[in-house]
Amino acid sequence: MRNSVWLWITNCCESENCGSAEAVLFLIFGIMKTPVYLDYNATTPVDKRVLEAMLPYFTNKFGNASSRTHAFGWVAEDAVKIAREQVAQLINCTSQEIVFTSGATEAINLAIKGVWENYQFKGKHIITVKTEHKAVLDTCKALEKRGAEVTYLSVNREGLIDIEDLKSALKSRTILVAVMYVNNETGVIQPIRQIADIVHTNNSIFMCDATQAIGKINCDVEKEHIDLLCISAHKFYGPKGVGALYIRRKSPRVTLVAQMDGGGHERGLRSGTLNVPGIVGLGEACGIAQREMYDDAKRILNLRTRLEQSLCDFLDVFINGNIQNRLFNVSNLTFKGIRSETLINKLPTIAVAMGSACTSAIAEPSHVLKAMGVSDEDSYSTIRFSLGKYTTEDEIDEVIERVSNVVNGLRCK
Repeated sequence: MRNSVWLWITNCCESENCGSAEAVLFLIFGIMKTPVYLDYNATTPVDKRVLEAMLPYFTNKFGNASSRTHAFGWVAEDAVKIAREQVAQLINCTSQEIVFTSGATEAINLAIKGVWENYQFKGKHIITVKTEHKAVLDTCKALEKRGAEVTYLSVNREGLIDIEDLKSALKSRTILVAVMYVNNETGVIQPIRQIADIVHTNNSIFMCDATQAIGKINCDVEKEHIDLLCISAHKFYGPKGVGALYIRRKSPRVTLVAQMDGGGHERGLRSGTLNVPGIVGLGEACGIAQREMYDDAKRILNLRTRLEQSLCDFLDVFINGNIQNRLFNVSNLTFKGIRSETLINKLPTIAVAMGSACTSAIAEPSHVLKAMGVSDEDSYSTIRFSLGKYTTEDEIDEVIERVSNVVNGLRCK
């Protein structure tokens, strides 16, 4: 029976656009190996300790944190207070500087639009970078339609901005500069402190989308002189649908115009009933990261090195992005002459990405690679591998073997 089905699937799946027979068989019978997940930059599994911390707030501790007249509300309010402290400790700020949101996209919108609406007495000029996440780029484009003037800085072949370009772009009417900490596609780390200091010499506000950095490397808003910082829980083993925005309260004090009207929650900056279970999960994820991220980083870096050395040394593969200033878990690889879609279709039980998860359905070259000067041909041959704390040596060895076999087979054709 299975042999007949296998023959039928094989005949039906000769076109690379409809996926491989192996993938279909996996879905039907579930007899393939356990899939290997190497797409941690898209999202992460919830840490079991995070889930355990969250569960009571769905059931017996279900109160509304804004209900101040009874114990159910007090319990929820206390849980939110503890989580706020956990987030603040991770990035070295006060708990009063943390505003909870539904995720980084909302935090980015609140930060950029909130500054633009509140500081128009100074000007309407914003500076950002061509390799930013679409949440930043699309928000800036939306503001351009409302009269904002936006400068999009270029990057070099390694994905880094030119500091002199930033200095030249600053104007007396520049109110905000938005530069991401870590690029989600290449893992490139920008010189945040240097950028912040230049921005502040112009008396402008510095915003940092730290979605891919938080919980992985040390992000100290005081040390790095960051004024606004965006966080998303699901990028570091917390739940989806919750995040936070750090808003500096002094030196300088940053004030924003709220983007949601309602009950005045979160000091009037983000109205809406607080997602107490999610907030508890975010706080717990921050606490775990503060204790464990350095040890995790060392182990994951060794695995990433093993993967890259095995693939790049023998398969005509090169790494995109600055090799030295790069997050330890990301490997953006171009497989010369092989379409990434073809390669991925032949690796149905290995979860990787062709770019950002937010744009993976768009059939066009990565805007990040394009900004770095990578050709369209090479962009279409690029895959992002992103590792996490649950990635094992055996999984990496399996990926090396399977990718090598597929690449060698495609090159022999």
